[in-house]
Amino acid sequence: MPVLNEERHLRESVRAILAQDHPGELEVVIALGPSTDRTDEIAAALAAEDARVRTVPNPTGRTPAGLNAAIRASRHPVVVRVDGHGMLSPGYIATAVRLLAEQDAANVGGIMHAEGETAWEQAVAAAMTSRVGVGNAAFHTGGRAGEAETVYLGVFRREVLEQQGGYNEEFVRAQDWELNYRIRAAGGRIWFSPELLVSYRPRPSVRALAKQYRNYGRWRHVVARYHPGSINPRYLAPPTALLAVAAGTVLGAAVSPWALLVPGGYLAAITAGSLPAGRGLPWRARVRIPVALATMHMSWGWGYLTSPRSLARKVIASRREPVTVTGS
Repeated sequence: MPVLNEERHLRESVRAILAQDHPGELEVVIALGPSTDRTDEIAAALAAEDARVRTVPNPTGRTPAGLNAAIRASRHPVVVRVDGHGMLSPGYIATAVRLLAEQDAANVGGIMHAEGETAWEQAVAAAMTSRVGVGNAAFHTGGRAGEAETVYLGVFRREVLEQQGGYNEEFVRAQDWELNYRIRAAGGRIWFSPELLVSYRPRPSVRALAKQYRNYGRWRHVVARYHPGSINPRYLAPPTALLAVAAGTVLGAAVSPWALLVPGGYLAAITAGSLPAGRGLPWRARVRIPVALATMHMSWGWGYLTSPRSLARKVIASRREPVTVTGS
């Protein structure tokens, strides 16, 4: 578990791991970044309460560095990645271990099931699990089991992680995609299954959500430059929408009000899309869904469009070639 400023959900997340019914031994290794809240205090208490929990330092606070530190400190043949704001569903680990064997997979993963507590978080959760929010990404919206390009979090065979040298620490975001790319290139199988579900707690404010999705867009463009064949229309939709809305607004104000049909059409589309997404939610959450959708789309698009080439060059310079291991 790589954690940074996770005081709100860390205890609940660790409890969900320790409550798993996996028949074998289990350990929880928490990689502690330089948090400014009570995360370290809570982690220390968890370690004192249960000998299966321990901590390792992650001075940089970067997710891939924390993952590598925790993996090095762990000792079992299966490695389960968990975030400090994710809650494993009952049976998650036992099911994942079974799927690793049944599918002869290197890594398995499932659904990122967003669940909110406040009205805003409920709105974000609805946006993150709707097609109008995230397109056809199976780990957000569900789907049939099968081979995948990447999966949410992941349950790995340790030998595969060691063969590939772990996560590339230059990928501050999208490190899962990059590692899974190397695994697939080396002949490994990545398997998605809706049987695997992790409850995810969304960002608690508009600002935090905007920062999250700006970084997603920024690093998706890095991935596109790192591996040009990885781009598909779903990734280009947010920057296209941002450019269209911006152009329509400017032209509508300066040239012709007819151009305002573009931003107006976008607002109408996300409002209409929010209706089925918000079904069953309190009205306070439902009215916030269009704001969540616009924040996600526009921030992702802005991050993609402003992603510096220098960042991609730095990452490309750190490229690791997939390692194919032959023989017994």
